[in-house]
Amino acid sequence: MIVAIDGPAGSGKSTVARAIAERCGLTYLDTGAMYRCVTLACLRRGIADDDVDGVAGVARGVRIEFGVSGEGQTVLLDGGDVTRDIRTPEVDRAVSAVSAIPAVRDVMVELQRRVGKAGDVVAEGRDIGTVVFPHADVKVFLTADAEARAHRRAVQREGGDVARDARASADVAEEQAILAEIRRRDELDSTRREAPLRPADDAHHIDSSAMGVDEVVARVIELMERV
Repeated sequence: MIVAIDGPAGSGKSTVARAIAERCGLTYLDTGAMYRCVTLACLRRGIADDDVDGVAGVARGVRIEFGVSGEGQTVLLDGGDVTRDIRTPEVDRAVSAVSAIPAVRDVMVELQRRVGKAGDVVAEGRDIGTVVFPHADVKVFLTADAEARAHRRAVQREGGDVARDARASADVAEEQAILAEIRRRDELDSTRREAPLRPADDAHHIDSSAMGVDEVVARVIELMERV
């Protein structure tokens, strides 16, 4: 079975996909982490995100792998653990531009489809149900209002987890900065020419603004059981 979960930044795609993979015995494919790895590699090498040929060359040359630690899934870039490094504000600001480059997407999509052919997968991203796995058994478009997404990410950066503590708070200024960045990324992701963010025609829409992770996961599993 292939489950495709798409949606904007901060909507909870990764958390939901990871939980479904654990509960249902599926492989969790964090496609966003793959684009973040390419972005991080470019930042480390001083390659600007608008250097199309340079970024494409990096995408073709890097080695991206997923591992497991006591804290969960890890992300490896050329053999080094970059699980935390790919979640910095610097990567946040550049990843939309990097992921919009057609040559980069071609490389990543090929890798993602290869994983999908190997077995049961739950994949999350922005074009999983429309481009990567258009024939996925279950397609979900997971959304949340921008304010809710900014709050979740701000709490996460401070080491908290809204899913576990609904009363968790974060620095107000930091949260406002994240909100502005999320709105900017929404605009870039939805208007880019290559594989823009949009729901597949047959996707199930879930708004997680006022829902807990367990509620969203239960809803997706319910959809899976109908297949």
